[in-house]
Amino acid sequence: MERAADDVPVHYVAHGEGRPVLVLHGAMVDHREAEACFEPALGARDGYRRIYPDLPGMGRTPAPASLRGADDVLDVLLGFADEVAGPDAFLVVGHSAGAHYAQGIAARRPDRVSGLALVCPLLAGVRDVPDHRPVVAADDLGDDGFRGYFVVRTPAMLDRYERFVAPAIPLADQAAMERIGERWELGATEGPAYQGPTLVVAGRQDSVVGYAAAADLLDHYPRATLSVLDGAGHALPHEQPGILAALLDDWLARTGGRAWPPVHGR
Repeated sequence: MERAADDVPVHYVAHGEGRPVLVLHGAMVDHREAEACFEPALGARDGYRRIYPDLPGMGRTPAPASLRGADDVLDVLLGFADEVAGPDAFLVVGHSAGAHYAQGIAARRPDRVSGLALVCPLLAGVRDVPDHRPVVAADDLGDDGFRGYFVVRTPAMLDRYERFVAPAIPLADQAAMERIGERWELGATEGPAYQGPTLVVAGRQDSVVGYAAAADLLDHYPRATLSVLDGAGHALPHEQPGILAALLDDWLARTGGRAWPPVHGR
């Protein structure tokens, strides 16, 4: 499916009916990675319409020359959100660069965004990034792309990489990625703190954005839950799907998506 936003035809897939949930993938991939990682958790719950777009310059969404930086991409995503969500409030989930844009959407539409989930977020204040070291090592498994992304190197993780990550890499518009990357920081994340229920999840072994800067987000999001997961790098949604699903379930509860479970024995 496609929806035009700021004259950019945004390709996307959607599942289910109900409250819109906009799920944004990271750089150099497309909606298939986000769909594979988040749909098992989000799709297990009724009452949500999960929307997975290809970000401009990736997958089947073009990035015309008018998109000169991240703020221009954010304008496209805001227009897309208005198109697919209409006047309704919506939730936003983002991984890596997708989390960077998710922050911008919440900053620009705080009255429309009813919940924000940031997984391995790309941040302007990245610091203390650890060296890339595998937790489960198999040096003869996969190519350099796989070994540079995953810290859990098992046949199951290689299968996920080959199915949901590698096919999208050749589709990325390299020239557009370089052009936008020169102005990758968003000005839109500045301003008042977002007051909605927020989830921040970071990988203890994330050698791309680290985990230290994610903790700093607690100062900006007064209703944030922060979780730093051992045994996970930047590919955390692949490597720790069970824990991520539980955290997302709690986050959905905090956004008013369902009643809190009863507490027995008290």
